[in-house]
Amino acid sequence: MHLIAQLASGQGIEQGGWRWPTEDAGAFINEDIYLKAAQLAEKAKLDGLFMTDVPSVNVDLRNQPPQASLDPVVLMALMAKATERLGLVATMSTSLSEPYTIARVMRSLDLVSKGRVGWNVVTTGTQEVLLNYFPGVLDHSHKHARALEVWEAVLRLWGSWPEGALKLDKAGIFADAAQIQPINFEGKYVTTRGPILLPPSPQGQPVIFTAGGGQYGYAFAATKADAMYSNPPTLDYAKAFWRELSASIRQAGRNPNQFTIYNGIGVSIASSEQEALQRRARLDEMGDPASRRQYLSHMLGIPVAELPLDAPIPAALLQRARPNARDQRSPYAYDLAMKGFTIRQVLAHGPINYHPIFLGTPEQVADKFQLWFEAGVGKGFCVVPDSGLESLTDFVEQVVPILQKRGLLRTEYSGTTLRQHLGLPYQNGFPDKD
Repeated sequence: MHLIAQLASGQGIEQGGWRWPTEDAGAFINEDIYLKAAQLAEKAKLDGLFMTDVPSVNVDLRNQPPQASLDPVVLMALMAKATERLGLVATMSTSLSEPYTIARVMRSLDLVSKGRVGWNVVTTGTQEVLLNYFPGVLDHSHKHARALEVWEAVLRLWGSWPEGALKLDKAGIFADAAQIQPINFEGKYVTTRGPILLPPSPQGQPVIFTAGGGQYGYAFAATKADAMYSNPPTLDYAKAFWRELSASIRQAGRNPNQFTIYNGIGVSIASSEQEALQRRARLDEMGDPASRRQYLSHMLGIPVAELPLDAPIPAALLQRARPNARDQRSPYAYDLAMKGFTIRQVLAHGPINYHPIFLGTPEQVADKFQLWFEAGVGKGFCVVPDSGLESLTDFVEQVVPILQKRGLLRTEYSGTTLRQHLGLPYQNGFPDKD
């Protein structure tokens, strides 16, 4: 089993996590929170720490911090010096950055970390973000075509300084300049001359991640990425997705055994399942409970937003309820409602969360990870704690040892680079041999 951890804005998956009594309300600008998270993940021998990036204010700041805060590249540089083996996966958008900028920044991080970096390749179409970079909302119908050009240009830039070109011979030459040549890349959307000004890291180049959805994201993962961050709404979805993706990887002439899919999973850990549900209900109230009840109405097709929180949905109203066909999480919400749970309890189970929620005792949470893993959802999971650093600590100290004892997780790193953690060979440059 492969695990990475995520701690967006220094907090967990729940909107009200910053209000949790034992969490730091200012975690989003406290670099020590991120450093402690990285050290925890390394203590657990996880593959890495994953950082998304949404460079805009697109939330109600009265209720929660921004979805992204400190620049992930800055944080990753700090984490690289605070850890020794942990992989560090940072997001840089192909819509917002030029190829040379991405190539230089990611190679710098890879060298500083001695070969532990991954580049999460994403496109950007969100209006709030685009207006921070461009004078108006651009027509981004070309964003996927541009992304492919940026990806190729970045890899060719990395390959423009081949392994072995750096000599460091004080009695002779610094580098073999004949091997380090411009790439003169000219695409429809981006151009870059090259070469890169830095040599490869111990792993060659960063591991290519993708978190994109839709047909483009699927095709990019199958043909160009080494790993993928996925958000499966259900176990059945996750199994089907991995079956189809692994078949597409084979069809592309690649080895699915050298591809890692990380299924995003939220975790809530307590001394009992009931206590975990109570914890989640409390977190719900610390967030935006009105919007959550409204969304539950959308899932069930009945008005529940104004009903008492601590009473089951009336039977007469439930007779009219139907799972929303456009939301694959809705059947779970419907089943919970039909079992007679109160609205508060239904929400606490997590049916409207962006990620599936594994809750309960450490043993119960470990059981759920094992169930999904053995069901065939790919090799990995991205663990997202519910409140923040405290919740991640509980996972590392209470759940990880159980998975290790069951032989499902490594107890020591066998390599020093992220590629070695994922079973990937050394690579430096575009995979074609032209």
